Amino acid sequence: MPNPIAKPASPHLLFWLALYALAMACVEAVLVVYLRALYYPDNPLAIFPLRLLSNAHLAMELTRELATGVMILSVAWVAQKNAARRFAALVYVFGLWDIFYYAWLKLFIGWPLTFTEWDVLFLIPWPWFGPWLTPVAIALVFVLWGGWALSAARAPRWRIAWIALFLTGVLLALAAFLAPGATLLPHGAEGFRGYVPGAFAWWLFLPGLVAMTVALIATLRAAR
Repeated sequence: MPNPIAKPASPHLLFWLALYALAMACVEAVLVVYLRALYYPDNPLAIFPLRLLSNAHLAMELTRELATGVMILSVAWVAQKNAARRFAALVYVFGLWDIFYYAWLKLFIGWPLTFTEWDVLFLIPWPWFGPWLTPVAIALVFVLWGGWALSAARAPRWRIAWIALFLTGVLLALAAFLAPGATLLPHGAEGFRGYVPGAFAWWLFLPGLVAMTVALIATLRAAR
């Protein structure tokens, strides 16, 4: 008898997970539209030079980011019972949420304007900066792998080497996103006021993206 906790996800489940992610992305995009209207009333399409959130709004944004992570983790946890498939559900939802966040912003306010335009990607532990296309590239890999891993007859099989490779890729991508803010930290919160993006650390990001992709593909090949 096949193990019921390792059964593949049905198209029905994939649909509802996707719908959940799209709805979350819409809610976040709407909130960002409001914040841009509040802090960039002259031009909501240009967020650099950077303007600082008030302490109250920053606290709420940090809380919202944590809540978003809890929501994605929770729905992935209840959607599957096998650990590998739970991780697949998590990255599937996360990827769709991230991609459609930008799709909703494009629909609502026409932003982003270019493929190389920078964004404030996250705020924990300090602001992440990078072209919006970089997290979307990671998200696309996550969606394709997550959807495949969820629907495959066998769950992905992780080995220590692939876990290490994947985590290395994650750390390289994080380093690329966190590097600009790290140079501003010694100046405190005021160091971020008026920040204008410079050169992005593609030399960190691209190897990180490749490492994550290779590790994820390897888990699927091993499951055959």
